[in-house]
Amino acid sequence: MALTLPNLPYAFEALEPHIDSQTMQIHHGKHHNAYVTNANNALKGTPFENWSALDLITKLGELPDDKRGPVRNNAGGHVNHSMFWEIMAPAGNGGGGAPTGALAVAINAAFGSFDGAGGFKEKFAAAGTGRFGSGWAWLIAKGGKLEIASTPNQDNPLMGKAIAGCDGTPILGLDVWEHAYYLKYQNRRPDYVAAWWNVVNWSKVAENFAKAK
Repeated sequence: MALTLPNLPYAFEALEPHIDSQTMQIHHGKHHNAYVTNANNALKGTPFENWSALDLITKLGELPDDKRGPVRNNAGGHVNHSMFWEIMAPAGNGGGGAPTGALAVAINAAFGSFDGAGGFKEKFAAAGTGRFGSGWAWLIAKGGKLEIASTPNQDNPLMGKAIAGCDGTPILGLDVWEHAYYLKYQNRRPDYVAAWWNVVNWSKVAENFAKAK
């Protein structure tokens, strides 16, 4: 079955004022849709056209050379964005706050604290703001423990260390491509990252963590 663009789990304007409606419309309807279209076009008529998105990015080595690059970029973009929409929610209505339960325990164990000096939020923000050019910051689960990583372009940790430079199961991802924030924040990526914490859906991240374990 061909890849399909998922619906947003909220209205375009739901993440205002932290992420503006116009950015969401363009980001979802143009950028994400283009990744889906391009991946489907690259795979049309091949034995791989009915592979799932996860199979495509975890089995890149099984694809022909001329398909590997387009699938890496476009199926990768599809997987990354499909997660990104789900791990956000309107501020005060599922978005923002702090993690609880097993996720909070794991974050404290891995990084010392959630929002203290030198803690998780500071380290994760550094991974996002420090990514040169376009890419993603990730919170990854490996063996029940958590790590922070960053990848270029539309690479995903599920692609493996040889390709993405890191491996594990991503449970939280932050898009730091300019199209994710430029209309509202221009070149102020740190401001975008700071605002983004207000819309993180920690319940969904906790669900991802539980599944990863």
